[in-house]
Amino acid sequence: MNDSPPVGQVALIVVLVLVLIFVIVALVRAVRIVPQAVAIIVERLGRYNKTLDAGLHLLIPFVDRVRANVDLREQVVSFPPQPVITSDNLVVSIDTVIYFQVTSPKDAVYEIANYITGIEQLTVTTLRNVIGSMDLEQTLTSRDQINGQLRGVLDEATGKWGIRVNRVELKAIDPPASVQGSMEQQMRAERDRRAAILTAEGVKQSAILTAEGEKQSAILRAEGEAQSAILRAEGEARAILQVFDAVHRGDADPKLLAYQYLQTLPKIASSPSNKMWFLPAELSGALGWLSKGFAGGGPSDGEHPTRAAGQSPIAEGDLPPVSLTDPSEALAEARRESAAATADATSAGTLSGVPFDPSAERGQRPGTGPLAPQRAVPGAGPAPAGGETPHAAQQPAVPPVQDAQQQGTQQPPTAP
Repeated sequence: MNDSPPVGQVALIVVLVLVLIFVIVALVRAVRIVPQAVAIIVERLGRYNKTLDAGLHLLIPFVDRVRANVDLREQVVSFPPQPVITSDNLVVSIDTVIYFQVTSPKDAVYEIANYITGIEQLTVTTLRNVIGSMDLEQTLTSRDQINGQLRGVLDEATGKWGIRVNRVELKAIDPPASVQGSMEQQMRAERDRRAAILTAEGVKQSAILTAEGEKQSAILRAEGEAQSAILRAEGEARAILQVFDAVHRGDADPKLLAYQYLQTLPKIASSPSNKMWFLPAELSGALGWLSKGFAGGGPSDGEHPTRAAGQSPIAEGDLPPVSLTDPSEALAEARRESAAATADATSAGTLSGVPFDPSAERGQRPGTGPLAPQRAVPGAGPAPAGGETPHAAQQPAVPPVQDAQQQGTQQPPTAP
């Protein structure tokens, strides 16, 4: 007995298996899942049928066919460096970067065979046209202008391809090596020039500030010296006023005033500009007061008028005590100073080449004429008549000066 299955059953099983495989393949080809930002071009019987967007789609098996998958995201394409000639016949190498996006998948598939290659070639030709109208200096400094012109030309040309050019960037512009060396030298010279200018500006500002400081210092120093001189003058004036007030209130003795007067004469004669000086008539009277006072024959307190003490703003206790030198020593010192001053005046007149003539000077000095007022010297007696100078009447009261004249020193005539 034959246990093998009949041939018909085997054939049926094979057919069922083939049908099952066909159904599985048809289902696989009929179901399409499209990812996000991707478009699928579907052709039916060789002709464009539709564009599938993101999601689940069913196709007719063996009738519909997927032509292309198009990426809808913005794409970045960097092209290799391209040699470009500028208007001044210099060859520069330029790298470009294109940012574009497919806006119409159907046009990107059916209007151009390879839009990447088309964009690259269009970029090269447009770049050569733009750079050819510029020199090297403009090319290096006009990147934004070049980018704008490239974007405008590419966007217009790729619009029918279903592509939008968003941005065009120049990555690098490399001039020839010789030009690069010249540019480096120029840049170095420019930096040196700027450094020199900045250094000069710094020196200028420093000099200005130094001059301003010296000016302010000089002004402050001058103001300080002026204030010091003013304060010194005010102090001296205040001291003179205090001394005068003390003398006025104390009704000082004429002998003391004559002694102070004699001490002042050597200071007057010690000036280097004085070649000749004259002894006034008051000197004889002062010496007469001193000689009579020290000899005990001076006038008493009642012989000279006393002045009424005025009201002074200085208190009694504010005046410092006065210390006087010994009278005999003071008289001897006054005699020595008078004799030395007389000798200096005589020697000055001799050195000038013209001997001193008292009679020639008598008519030129004030107070020697017949109409000159006569001045009474205390303790020297009445003034002589006839317009004579009181010098002759006062000579006996000054024996020290006469002794100096006897020793070879000539005393100049005294002024009234």
